[in-house]
Amino acid sequence: MRRPLVPAELPLSRTRAEEFDDLVLDAVEHLERRWRSELSGVEFAVEEVPYVDSTDPERLVHGSDVVEDGNVPLARLLAARADEQAPPRIVLYRRPLEVRSRGRADLADLVHDVVVEQVANLLGRDPEELDP
Repeated sequence: MRRPLVPAELPLSRTRAEEFDDLVLDAVEHLERRWRSELSGVEFAVEEVPYVDSTDPERLVHGSDVVEDGNVPLARLLAARADEQAPPRIVLYRRPLEVRSRGRADLADLVHDVVVEQVANLLGRDPEELDP
């Protein structure tokens, strides 16, 4: 009979995706302590990678965002849409963020910075004002 080598209660049994989700939640909770009312309707999501338009390999496309310089976006802010009653949504791309970090601590800092930057864009504030 096969069974897991590590019990589910130990941190070793968590996947990289689950650990990344925890980093995002930590960053969001940190901001919600001070900006709870402003963030009450905002959704946060994680996707593996941005959508790539297969008809044009030179362009990365996700919704209305187009990046033509070859850089891969780390996150995306989707504004609220009144016609569909969709709340604002911030999407972080796990793989591009992991590639740019040198370890778990560096990844945690990068995720935090990206979340702060996206929330600042959403609220029309300076990132330093949100998280000094």
